[in-house]
Amino acid sequence: MRLSSTDTSLDALRAELLQRYQRNRTRTREIFGLLADEAFYEQPISLRHPIVFYVGHLPGFTFNTLVKKGLGGAAVDARLEALFARGIDPDESSRANARGTAAQLWPSRSEVAAFVQEVDRRIVDALTHSDLSQPGHPLLDRAEAVFAILEHEEMHQETLLYMFHRLPYKQKTAPAEYRPQTEGAVPTTEWISIPAGRATLGVDRGVRPFVWDNECPATSAFVPPFSIERHDVTNARFVEFVEAGGYRDPRWWTAEDWEWIQSDQRQHPAFWKRDGRDWYWRGMFGRIPLPASWPVYVSLAEAAAFARWRGVRLPTEAEFQRAAYGSPSGEREHPWGDREPDPSLGAFDFCGFDPVPAGNSPAGASAWGVHDLVGNGWEWTETVFAPFPGFRVIPSYPEYSADFFDGQHFVMKGASTATAHELLRPTFRNWFRRRYPYMYATFRCARSD
Repeated sequence: MRLSSTDTSLDALRAELLQRYQRNRTRTREIFGLLADEAFYEQPISLRHPIVFYVGHLPGFTFNTLVKKGLGGAAVDARLEALFARGIDPDESSRANARGTAAQLWPSRSEVAAFVQEVDRRIVDALTHSDLSQPGHPLLDRAEAVFAILEHEEMHQETLLYMFHRLPYKQKTAPAEYRPQTEGAVPTTEWISIPAGRATLGVDRGVRPFVWDNECPATSAFVPPFSIERHDVTNARFVEFVEAGGYRDPRWWTAEDWEWIQSDQRQHPAFWKRDGRDWYWRGMFGRIPLPASWPVYVSLAEAAAFARWRGVRLPTEAEFQRAAYGSPSGEREHPWGDREPDPSLGAFDFCGFDPVPAGNSPAGASAWGVHDLVGNGWEWTETVFAPFPGFRVIPSYPEYSADFFDGQHFVMKGASTATAHELLRPTFRNWFRRRYPYMYATFRCARSD
């Protein structure tokens, strides 16, 4: 979808926006449809709300942002609109638990269903009939609120999936077509030299139909020469760190990370299980003998410890940008060029519930020959999440980025198997705390030349 910087009318795109909203709602229902009824009030991750919250939050946020704030529509249920207004990212699990996880503290399923049905109806009516693009309007200039609600739901669909990963298997049912791709050769460790050059970080407002505030404005960074690994670190390579005693040796961890390892009694990645001498992948629907060729999913703390053990480091955001989108002749829209993303180019856009073998999409390699920079797992960088010079909050969601410029969150780039097609742009930035272990996040090492 393209909207030029001079086009202030979305009449021609209205049907496409409505179709995207309905596609999102269908996908969300399918994701919730994986669960048994008894999981409705479960809280699989203590740092997140119970599942019932997200059932109401996705349409509730959309209604609050577009219909109430943007278009001035009347409330459906002020109490539920406030309850489902915003998710959480607390410092401590006790803050999440304090919100309450018992079913009696949350609305009944029938009450939530009735709320969702009515707000969905009003949202569809607004997308069909209202003036969605109003120049100069705080929320509707260039239809900002419409794009914001669409991307908000797409991002939360990934949140739901990694949350559901933590639920007991008996509370989920796999789709009939589910077939994890476990076979694949473990790629060798190869280093790719990236010459010095400039990397564009961010984009100026108006250049694209929509970007989040932390993507603006465009800024440029000079990147000295460095080397980066061709492939993500695989389970096979990370097993070496684990079995060498990496989780028992404080030399590889910062003081805060080591305290976390000890207090949580962590001995391996959260996506792994051990049974005797055998390792298993904690899949969505059952445990799988650990696929050696899959990228390892870990927190930033674990990724950084592995890199120190190897005598190297993690890439910066600018280095990732240079490796992914740079080329000898200039910068690209995607690592592989300007071609629109498709399944042959990477594991993204809800292609499955698990990773695929590293290097499985050679056609998606960057100009330098680096694989999987978009897809198969978000990639940690060592860059603290912070605003670019000239940052301005986005009116439709002012707390989206600004609340997390606290020095405790770190930039992630790329995409996972559960990242929507529309988010696969070079400026998109994800971020999480360094000891958050539940994301579909991997890493690769870098070193200065």
